[in-house]
Amino acid sequence: MPHDQQSDGKPSLVRQLGFFDSTMIMLGIIIGSGIFVTTGIMARFIPSPGWILLAWIFGGLLTLAGALTYAELGAAMPEAGGQYVYMREAYGPLPGFLYGWVLFAVYMTGGIAALGAAFAEYLGYFFPALSTDNYLLRIDLGFLVPQGSYALSAGQLVAVAAIILLSIINFFGLALGKIVQNSLTVLKIGILLVFIVFGFVVGTGQPFELDFAPANLGLGQLIVGFGVALVAVSWAFDGWNNVIFVAGEVKRPHRNVPLSLVTGTIMATVLYALVNYLYLWALPIEEVVGVVRIAEKASTALFGGTAAAVVSAAVVVSAFGAMNGSIIVGPRVYFAMARDNLFFKRMAEVHPRFRTPGFAILIQAVWSALIALSGTFEQIITFAMFVSIMFWIAAAASVFTLRKKRPEMPRPYKTWGYPVVPLVFIVASAGILINTLIEKPIESLAGIALTLVGIPFYYLWKHRGRSE
Repeated sequence: MPHDQQSDGKPSLVRQLGFFDSTMIMLGIIIGSGIFVTTGIMARFIPSPGWILLAWIFGGLLTLAGALTYAELGAAMPEAGGQYVYMREAYGPLPGFLYGWVLFAVYMTGGIAALGAAFAEYLGYFFPALSTDNYLLRIDLGFLVPQGSYALSAGQLVAVAAIILLSIINFFGLALGKIVQNSLTVLKIGILLVFIVFGFVVGTGQPFELDFAPANLGLGQLIVGFGVALVAVSWAFDGWNNVIFVAGEVKRPHRNVPLSLVTGTIMATVLYALVNYLYLWALPIEEVVGVVRIAEKASTALFGGTAAAVVSAAVVVSAFGAMNGSIIVGPRVYFAMARDNLFFKRMAEVHPRFRTPGFAILIQAVWSALIALSGTFEQIITFAMFVSIMFWIAAAASVFTLRKKRPEMPRPYKTWGYPVVPLVFIVASAGILINTLIEKPIESLAGIALTLVGIPFYYLWKHRGRSE
C-alpha cells in the first residue's frame, strides 16, 4: 500500500512538516494579538510590576508543564486530531466528540473570527475606510437581539476576506500553507526582537521596583487578582497545544512533536517576559492599569508619536499569521472526528491532488466567516476559554489514564518529571478554572452549557454512522 493512501485505497494526509515547520505553526498561533493588549488588563487586578512579571513567567512555566505532558501523548499517538484522539482513547468517543464539538462550534472558529477582527482593526490604522469603526449597515431588529440592532462594519468584511483568502491557500496544499506560516512567524518574531532591542538601547525608559506589596491590596485580593491575571496570560499563550492537531503530517513525529512543543513554549515565554519587562520599563504602573493598547502606549513613550504605526503593522502581521496557523490545524480535528463517523462524512475526505482535508477547511471557513459577521466573537471567546482550560485538564489527566489503560502502547517520549509535572499542570489549571468560575460565573456556565448541547448531536451522528 502506498504511503499516501489509507487502508481503503483513498488518499491520505502526507507527512511533510519538519521540526522548524511545526515549531513555526505553534509559535505563529501562540503569538497573536494577546501580547499587545493583555498587560494593561492584568494590571487592573494586580497593579504591581513584580506580580505582572511573575504572572507571565508562571504562565509560561505552567504552559511548559502542559507541553511536556502533551509531548508524551503526541509522540505515542502522532495522528491527525491530536487532543480529540487522546480523549477518545482515554475516556471514550463522547468526551472526545465534545472537545471537537466545542472546537468547531466556537473555540477554533470564534478564535479565527477574533483574529480576523484584530487584523482588520489595526489595518484600519493605515486604511480608515477598512476599519471596524466604519459601519456600512445598521438594521433595527427590535427585541430579536439583546442590542436591538445589527451593525455591519467594513472591518468585518475585511476579516471575512482574510479568512477566505487563507482558507483557499491552505486548501491548495499544506506546502503552500506552511510557507505562508513560516514567513509570517519569522517576521513577527523579528519584529518583537527589534522592538525589545531598540526599546532598551534607544528608547526612553526608567528603572522600576518590582513592588510585591502594592498599597490598598491585601494578600487575599492579590491571590484572587493573580488568578484572574493568569486567565489573561492563558489566553495569550492559548494555542500552545494546537500543533498536535497536525501530528499526522509531521515527519519523525516521535521526535519532532515533543521537541516543537517544548521549544515553542520556551521561546514564547522568553519573548513575552522581555516584552512585558519593556512595557514596565517604558511606563510607570499607574499608566499601565486598564490600558488595552498597551504596546502602542509603551512604544509612543519609548520612541515618540510614530511608534503607533509600527505597532499597528506588528499586530497586522501577528494576527494574520495566527489566523493562518489556526486555519491549518483546526480542520485536522474535524477530519479525525469524521473518520470516526462523528461529524459530517465529507470532512473525512482528503483531496486527491492537494492532500488536504479540503471540505473540512471550507466548512471551517464558512462558519468562521459567519461568526465574524455576527460580531459576537468576543462573548464567544470569553466562555470558550473556560471550556478550553477544562479540556486541557482532562487531556493532561489522560496521561495517567492511558498508562494504566494501555500500558503496552509504545511511548517514544515519556513526560519529564512524571508524575509531578502533569500534576502541577492539572492542579494549577484547576485553580485558574475555579477562580474563573467564581469571578465570571455566567460566562463559565455558558461554556459548560454549550458543551452539553453537543451531547444530542453526538448521538445523532453515532446513529447515522451505524446506519451507514
